[in-house]
Amino acid sequence: MASLTSPVSVELRHLRYLLAVAEQGNFTRAAEELHISQPTLSQQIKQLEKTLGVQLLDRTGRSVRLTDAGAVYTDHARRALRDLAAAERAVHDVQDLSRGHLRLGVTPTFTAYLVGPLTAALHTRHPGVGLTLTETTQDRVEAALLADELDLGIAFAGTHLPGVAGTALFTETLGLVASAERARTLPDPLPVSALRDEQLALLTGDFATRGHIDEYFARHRSTPRITVEANSIQALTEIVRRTDLATVLPDAITDDHPHLAPVPLDPPLPTRTVTLLHREGAYRSAASRAFTRLVQDLVRARGYTPA
Repeated sequence: MASLTSPVSVELRHLRYLLAVAEQGNFTRAAEELHISQPTLSQQIKQLEKTLGVQLLDRTGRSVRLTDAGAVYTDHARRALRDLAAAERAVHDVQDLSRGHLRLGVTPTFTAYLVGPLTAALHTRHPGVGLTLTETTQDRVEAALLADELDLGIAFAGTHLPGVAGTALFTETLGLVASAERARTLPDPLPVSALRDEQLALLTGDFATRGHIDEYFARHRSTPRITVEANSIQALTEIVRRTDLATVLPDAITDDHPHLAPVPLDPPLPTRTVTLLHREGAYRSAASRAFTRLVQDLVRARGYTPA
């Protein structure tokens, strides 16, 4: 092992090189990803191992694997690089919001009624702040927050990954959504038993919202006729707009779609609490703090039910 008093010359490139090899399991592919030659990469990794006085990679198999020591070291290396990236953002953070950047992750239903107004409000209030938007599942939003790949996430309250915290924003109500013309012909509220006479277009099973809907149907022993399944909320709203089919989506989607109308169900679907997620202990940039205030203002302005 290297002496504790000997100088350590580990550089950031060594950490990035090691992580690339660990992720690719192959020196050639890692070198291509890093845009360096394979001999240079091998030499740099050997230099790192010599500096640390320990073997980090097992090169004896068909693929390159981390040794036990390498697994421990890469875990710390990932955290170190993440913390350094956060430090760089903190240094360049501009408190007057003349510039800045926000990385936001949302689950899919929010792109249908919340992302547009939020982006418009952010651009109007803070035109110098850029936005990178990622639409994905809630578990991936939380994992990205922990990996410092996102600053904030909008998803639902519940059991979160350790290290992820949430602030309740509002209560989301789901119900039947139909074309405005079709909605006028339906009872208000519509008994769940009457859904057996309706043809529905619903999200596919890989959406958490669909699971929420299916549980409701099962609980009330309702078996509606599901004519169309789609993995796009925009597709559903277009289908419902142009046909007699109905769907089950958040009532708020109708706010910006005058050709659609909500139809309350009896009994109603269980509500969900919409939550603004962040990583505990993470640096909160000026852009992040401003966006938090902005989303709270917009929720109040739109009259969404308080959480």
